[in-house]
Amino acid sequence: MKLFTILSGVVSLAATVLAYSNPLACSGTCTNAHDPSIVRRTADGTYFRFSTGGGIAIHTASSIQGPWVYKGQVLPNGANVANSGKTDLWAPDVTLVGNTYYLYYTASAFGTQNSVIGLATSSSMDVGSWSDKGSTGISSDSSKSYNAIDANLIKVGNQYLMNFGSFWHDLYQVEMNTTPNTVNSNAGPSYNTIFQPSGTHAVEAAYMINYNGGYYLFFSAGSCCNLDKNRPAPGDEYKIMVCRSNSATGGFVDQSGKSCTNGGGTVVLPSHGNIYAPGGQGVYNDPQLGWVLYYHYVDTNIGYADGDKRLGVNKIKWVNGWPTV
Repeated sequence: MKLFTILSGVVSLAATVLAYSNPLACSGTCTNAHDPSIVRRTADGTYFRFSTGGGIAIHTASSIQGPWVYKGQVLPNGANVANSGKTDLWAPDVTLVGNTYYLYYTASAFGTQNSVIGLATSSSMDVGSWSDKGSTGISSDSSKSYNAIDANLIKVGNQYLMNFGSFWHDLYQVEMNTTPNTVNSNAGPSYNTIFQPSGTHAVEAAYMINYNGGYYLFFSAGSCCNLDKNRPAPGDEYKIMVCRSNSATGGFVDQSGKSCTNGGGTVVLPSHGNIYAPGGQGVYNDPQLGWVLYYHYVDTNIGYADGDKRLGVNKIKWVNGWPTV
């Protein structure tokens, strides 16, 4: 009986350790959420959600949980970049620079390195207010070791850094100009921040924050798309991971201390229950909820198609300096 009690306690502890919270309730249009980027407008507190597809979809809401309403597209006529994917833009990343909202987008041919990161700007984020600025100078082709998609901007002191990358040699970083429309050509070449040396190098969707003096680089690892047609082996689907450094420009390690340019990475949110392939994430310090992780996922009770991707939001609990959900 004592042995049974001990073993039951071990099983209970393991279940607690491995448990992940389901997304918070979401109302309104919670689909059309592939690669979400969420920003709260400073003027009136309206939440804006931008997502992959066409000219970048715009949804608004009164809170991060909704009710989300579709408003239109950022660039309905496509982008002013030299790329065949310029009418089907991907992976928006939106941030406030001074009094202007900067939206970085990707134009690419799926599964290739023929990619470019562009920029659109707006003072309000409303439909019809966006001005396309074209290429940021970050691009790739088969001669590069990286793929120029999934942009993410962070300001460190007076310096702007751009994180980006997908597969090939995984995640990279480069310095932008003081006004971050374009790459700082005097700052040197881009450099590797995250790399998984084995397998398919399936790492993308960088998102960096500064929390309590540390720099946390979140990323998605695994297979993201066409899951209704070709589901990967269990565990090889999208999952959200993180690495940490005291510097924004490198030296990232996981919770065990393993270098993240040599396969390191701590899992934050994998598939669990009917929540499948979470990824394409962002992190936000919400006025009502505190730190949250937001992302897309598919509900296995509904469907696996890219069009079924839903918005997920989880509260973050920081444990020993690491984010958990």
